[in-house]
This record gives sequence, structure tokens and C-alpha cells, in this order.
Amino acid sequence: MCQESHSKVGVVVIGRNESERLDKCLRSVVGRSTPLVYVDSGSTDDSTSMARRAGSEVVELDARVPFSAARARNAGFERACQSATGLAYIQFVDGDCEVVADWIDKAAAFLDTHRDVAVVCGRRRELNPARSIYNMLCDIEWDTPIGEAKGCGGDALMRADALKQVGAFRADLIAAEDTELCVRLRAAGWRIWRLDAEMTVHDAAMTRFGQWWRRAVRAGYCFAQGAYLHGALPEHHFVWESRRAWLWGTWLPLACLVAGLAFQPWGWITWLIYPLQILRLLVRNRGPLRQRALLAVFQVLARFPESTGQIKFLCDRLIGRQTGIIEYK
Repeated sequence: MCQESHSKVGVVVIGRNESERLDKCLRSVVGRSTPLVYVDSGSTDDSTSMARRAGSEVVELDARVPFSAARARNAGFERACQSATGLAYIQFVDGDCEVVADWIDKAAAFLDTHRDVAVVCGRRRELNPARSIYNMLCDIEWDTPIGEAKGCGGDALMRADALKQVGAFRADLIAAEDTELCVRLRAAGWRIWRLDAEMTVHDAAMTRFGQWWRRAVRAGYCFAQGAYLHGALPEHHFVWESRRAWLWGTWLPLACLVAGLAFQPWGWITWLIYPLQILRLLVRNRGPLRQRALLAVFQVLARFPESTGQIKFLCDRLIGRQTGIIEYK
């Protein structure tokens, strides 16, 4: 078991074919913690050799078992605990992110003085938000409220003993394993906190519509999986997100199609519910007009791939299949 000690912070980096992004990630944390562990999920580039050159311990996951970020984080956590006894905190970071210079010190200091907090995260920013609408959408997604939170993202500093207490991450989740972990941590009496501090810089590298679509399918799958696991009271975890995807991505299109065919030509007017929803979201969103408008369009459009993810999860449940990771890069 990892015994708490305020003198040691370990870093676990996970990745798959990240190449140059991984190099930047490792350089942002080398020398700032002991131990540093890189976990690789079947890369075909030089990620593992790059990590070894950087001075990182390397764990290569067995390809015979389905890859997942959760499985990689657990493997890294286990290796870090083996490498350094008395490990207090673990900074998890994705291989396509760079850690801001003073983040780990700020986050560790916060956990030092807030003994009931298990996870602390900060502001994750997109590296090139102006490069594409999809990168911009990621940057907006990362900007969550400051203070006590229900969940965190993949980049976060976590208390080692709290992770041990709840059994760490669920390895069978293809994504959103961090928010699911936070559900169990809060149920165990721990708190989650987001600081008003710069944490990491992320490189989504999304320049094509197909990438965005696959990422949204993955989100829909995760909403369904999360609701299946923790949809009951008091959490209702991802229940609203799942119902929203079914409503706007499946049931309303079917209803509009039936109305159009049954009551044509006037029945086709029911499709106006979508531009009206875009208008409603445009008014509600924050920021410059162009940004609000683009965000509103993609918020509505996302319900279609999200509903595809919901259906995929339902099919997997019915046939007892565990799906692999859904990659968008």
C-alpha cells in the first residue's frame, strides 16, 4: 500500500503513438518528480525508446488485453508505488499534454492543506485553438468552473491512498474513467477540487470532421456506460447526457421523419426544432458571437454521433462484448 508522505510526487504519463507530443510531455515533467512512469498502449512509433531516453520507467501493456486509458493509468500507478515507497501523490497526464512548470507544486501544496480532497485539477488549455473549429471546441470544453467539482479530466494530481482505497480506475471503461473514479471517491467521502491555476497544455490535433465525429461517438458511448454503472440516485451519473443524446439524435429525428411523411408537406416543418435549438444555445453560450454560434451548431450536431455511441454501447451489452478504444487521432 502507498503510505502518505508529502515529500514525494510521482508522475504517470500514458500514450499511444504520440511521437513529438510525447517528447514535449516528458520534458515538461522530467526532474520534477520521482518516479516518472510512461505507460505505452501498443505504439508503433518510437514512443517507448523516446521515454527511456528521457529517463522514464516504461511499462508496455500486453496487446492481448484490450487497451484503455484506465488500464494504462492503473499500470502506471502500480509501477510508481513499487518504485517509490511512501508515495503521497500521483500526477496523471496524457501523452499529448505538457504540464505547466509550477502546477505540481501548487497542486501538492493544496492537497497538503486539504486533507479531505482526493483529486485536484486546474485549467487545461488547447495548444492551437485557432487552428480548427474542433480544437476550439476542445478548449471551450476544458474550461470548467473553479472550486469543488464532481469530476476531473485525465490530467489531475491524485492522493495515492485515496486511489488505493477505491480500487483505482475501472480498466473496462474506454474513456471518462476519470469522472467515474470521482463518483466512487465522492461516495467514499472524498472531495474533488479545481484550482484557478494553469495545469496543462493539450494538443488535440483535430483538423478533420471525421476526427470530431469519432470523438463524439466515444463520448456518447461513455455517457451510456456511465449511466449504466451509476445512473441510480443520488448520482444520476451521465443520465441527463444519455437522455439528451437519445432525444436529439434518435427519437426527434424519427418523429420529424414520421410527421413529414404523414402530414406532408406541412409535417416537414417539425425539423425547425433543430435551428430553434441552435438559436436557444447561441443565446445561452458565452463569448464572442462567432464562437457562440459555432459552438451552438456543434452542440446540436454532436447529439447524432453521441446517439450512435449510445446504440453501440447497447449492442455491446446485449451480446456481451467489450469494445476497444475509439481513437480519433
